[in-house]
Amino acid sequence: MTATAAPAPASAPRKSVAPPHRRYARGEGTGKTPWLSIAVALVGVAVTLGPIVYLVVGGLRTQQDLSTNPTGLPDPVMWSNYGDILSNDIFWRQAANSLLVATLTTAGVVLFGTMAAYPLARYRFKGREGVFMIFTTGLMFPLSVAVLPLYLLLKDMGLSGLPGLIVPQIAFGLPMTIIILRPFLKALPLELEEAAFMDGVSRIGFFWRMLLPLARPGMVTVGVLAFIASWNAYLLPLLLLTGDPRGMTLPLGITTFQGQYASATTLIMAYTSLAMIPALVFFLLMERRIVDGLTGAVKG
Repeated sequence: MTATAAPAPASAPRKSVAPPHRRYARGEGTGKTPWLSIAVALVGVAVTLGPIVYLVVGGLRTQQDLSTNPTGLPDPVMWSNYGDILSNDIFWRQAANSLLVATLTTAGVVLFGTMAAYPLARYRFKGREGVFMIFTTGLMFPLSVAVLPLYLLLKDMGLSGLPGLIVPQIAFGLPMTIIILRPFLKALPLELEEAAFMDGVSRIGFFWRMLLPLARPGMVTVGVLAFIASWNAYLLPLLLLTGDPRGMTLPLGITTFQGQYASATTLIMAYTSLAMIPALVFFLLMERRIVDGLTGAVKG
């Protein structure tokens, strides 16, 4: 009698396992549900956008409605508050001043910051780290500490008005720009630079023709940060742009407008909302580029 081999047991169906990043996104393997993260995110959004929404909606109220029902919806809706501000020539002049100062400041910060970060990232010379530390220590001194000596220095140099505002804003924007761009430029392949030199490209030619296009993500990041900082600057304009409201920037213009219309709170809220919207929209449009630039700097 011949022995027959027992049939092999049927293998159990293999259970599909989601990749780790997908399981983590669903809260599996972490002991937590994603609802906690969602709740924290919603709280953060409410805390961030709440004051902005209240400011914009407050500009649509009447003064009486704001006093009697400060947390409700506008009743009636006063579009004329925003219309009065937009029809004011001084508002547009101040907006043009802010745009001019922010644009020139951004251009100066990006250009000079990249030119300074390039040798600090790519060259080896004695005292390189000491020079970098000098720029780094610039972050330790707030503008309020140096504002009075800076004002006297600008006065001795004959700089006033908008030019006197642009120059120091560029100077105060350089430390952060160099700190962000240095690791970004250091991460660029050295072989690319050597190949350019073998083709007869000078160091200056490599900087303008090859390095600037490659460093565009980092330059966009520091440019957006410089633009937002310049648009929101208040202390320096307060010292340098006194007198005619037509020569002021929007943050300083809000203070002047508030002094003139102290009892019209809704108009002040409308004025502040309109002054804030350009910088907010610009930041939201460039948010992805900011993250890409910072990610590249961290990897470097």
